[in-house]
Amino acid sequence: MSGILSICYLIASVTFIIGLKMLSNPASARKGNLIAAGGMIIAIAGTIFLYEDDGKKLGNYLWIFSAIIIGIITGTLIAKKVKMTAMPELVSFFNGMGGACAALISMVEFDYVFRANRLLDSNSFSNVVSFGHYLAIIAGTIIGSVSFAGSMIAWGKLNGSIKDFAFKGQHFINLLILLLVVASAVVAYCTNVRIANVPFFITVALALLYGVFFVLPIGGADMPVVISLLNSFTGVAAACGGFLYDNKAMLTGGILVGAAGTLLTILMCRAMNRSLKNVLIGSFGGPKNATATSSGTHGSYKEISVSDAAMLMAYSKKVMIVPGYGLAVAQAQHSCHELEKALEEKGVEVKYAIHPVAGRMPGHMNVLLAEADVNYDKLLEMDDANEEFKTTDVVLILGANDVVNPAAKNDPSSPIYGMPVLEVELAKTVIVNKRSMKPGYAGIENDLFSQPKTSMLFGDAKKVLQNLIAELKNV
Repeated sequence: MSGILSICYLIASVTFIIGLKMLSNPASARKGNLIAAGGMIIAIAGTIFLYEDDGKKLGNYLWIFSAIIIGIITGTLIAKKVKMTAMPELVSFFNGMGGACAALISMVEFDYVFRANRLLDSNSFSNVVSFGHYLAIIAGTIIGSVSFAGSMIAWGKLNGSIKDFAFKGQHFINLLILLLVVASAVVAYCTNVRIANVPFFITVALALLYGVFFVLPIGGADMPVVISLLNSFTGVAAACGGFLYDNKAMLTGGILVGAAGTLLTILMCRAMNRSLKNVLIGSFGGPKNATATSSGTHGSYKEISVSDAAMLMAYSKKVMIVPGYGLAVAQAQHSCHELEKALEEKGVEVKYAIHPVAGRMPGHMNVLLAEADVNYDKLLEMDDANEEFKTTDVVLILGANDVVNPAAKNDPSSPIYGMPVLEVELAKTVIVNKRSMKPGYAGIENDLFSQPKTSMLFGDAKKVLQNLIAELKNV
């Protein structure tokens, strides 16, 4: 049976790798997700029915399958009901659940070792468990707890129920808590085996507290980076569980998630031209960096009517659409696709410019447009899009703000200075659809809106797009 189980784990590990590779391409992402899920099912089934310990199988099938059924039903209902605008917080919530599971696995292992040895006459817990074993336990516990608590705070911040919170000296407090986490973990390993559980659970409590304080001060504009980082934490915590139980599938999956999350974090930081340290310590988006007011931006701006915008686009050769969070809020992705088709019927070339950190999570805009069946070939990455803007007649910006802000290139005093942005001002005409002149998530003003080439088209993105489509039919 152990040989068959090893083969199951091998198959699962291979499917994880193949699935992750396929996720790098939007055209194959869905199939890759299904392949990886199939591998996970094989690993779970193999563990339940084939795993043996001293000739004994798992048992407790009623509890196991009851939990699986409850999880399947709950996850399916949540996933089916979630709106695309709420996808970032759903990802953060599910990632938090993964971190909690990884932490619980390590905590259960500690409890097993503690109960098995608590009556022994031993000077310290280190005499009954090897350093490597304890390191896997405590690392999985701490990292999983931080991931869980941090993801829950990120989830609350993304859905608007938790606000950015920072106070003077908070980063020093965070560092102190982190040092206390490490200290209590060391004490748990070195203390008498009979009371080792006390400092261990103090470690858990401090790790949860650190996870909360770790994410609280980070501004909303940095959420894509934070989500990627927390995702990598969950992967590392899961890998620790794989070490504990010598589970190859869990180990491989955790390493893949941890590595992918780390690489994605690096890519997100690079897309913002900021170091991870700067994101975690000097994040923009917080109150201390907000320089714009809710009343508007510097300079005057001009408005354009729906009919004039439709006329302008109808007689263009090329139109570039820049989607942003406002598109997600209005759930206007389908209307956007309808506008694309209406323009193409008039012989207009239409493409989409996608910024890596547009929205509230990595790939947010890609997911939105994929749901509306937009052709993947029309989605241009930032560098390619910036080359296309030079030959573009009209750029239509839908709810994007910070990712098209020229201050990132020409204002050294701006918090986003140095961040690569979409150079929409290179096009002949720029039309910006926003609900109002309020600043974006980074809380800073956008001088693009007052430039001569730019016209503002106010209103809900979905309604504006529907009106544009109606006007195009009359042109």
